Amino acid sequence: MSKTNPAVALVTGASSGIGYATANVLQNAGYRVFGTNHGAPAARLDGITMLTCDVTDDASVAKLVEDVLAEAGRIDLLVNNAGVGLIGGGEESSIAQAQALFNVNVFGVMRVTNAVLPTMRRQAKGRIINMSSILGLIPSPYNAIYSSTKHAIEGYSESLDHELRTLGIRVALVEPGYTNTAFEKNKANPDQPLSIYDSVRTQTVQFMLKSVEDGDAPEIVAETVLRAASAAVPNRRYPAGKLARQVRMLRRFVPESAFDKSLRKQAGLPG
Repeated sequence: MSKTNPAVALVTGASSGIGYATANVLQNAGYRVFGTNHGAPAARLDGITMLTCDVTDDASVAKLVEDVLAEAGRIDLLVNNAGVGLIGGGEESSIAQAQALFNVNVFGVMRVTNAVLPTMRRQAKGRIINMSSILGLIPSPYNAIYSSTKHAIEGYSESLDHELRTLGIRVALVEPGYTNTAFEKNKANPDQPLSIYDSVRTQTVQFMLKSVEDGDAPEIVAETVLRAASAAVPNRRYPAGKLARQVRMLRRFVPESAFDKSLRKQAGLPG
């Protein structure tokens, strides 16, 4: 990477939070950065070229990649960060709501990846980093559908890495814990709530709000993205922050029954 010919990074969901911090960290590391926002963004944001993209729309994604290539001529790094949350019991969301969540968190990642891959294949070089979560590693009561999108991203990313490795392209996952971002703005409520879940759902929302408030700064996740982007031989997974590292270790070594008991206790559920 040089000042005259910097590597080009594309970061989805870059207008705030983890995406914005990631775009800034990459720019400071020497990348030429393009970021996306679902709405109508400013042309530039702190030196980052911002473009409008709806990751649930094929034509919008194709236009995004076309615009980046027209301006920069290449894409060396893709960070799939755009995503939304949902808190509620598994049966409190209609299939339509679950499909909408998957359309952003899973199929959105696939759309942007598929649109970028032809360029990376021609270059015989590229790095794709998909934003997962500790909830892609562990279960989470009242996050059943959101957690399932992150588990899907884990399986997709690891499998894709095996497919692309011989083409000079690597895929890695970044797994944040609780991060101090606009949680309320980016989460949905269940569209068919049931009164039997009201008490624990409310408790879960309050727990999540407090955990996010006390969580890691987005820059911690952004620095983890940079490590994953810069590694000559990347790991498959990069936990971001102390909690994520602890959870990964516990999930690996603690017996299943003990882990289950601890998780229920933390969630305020009876043993």
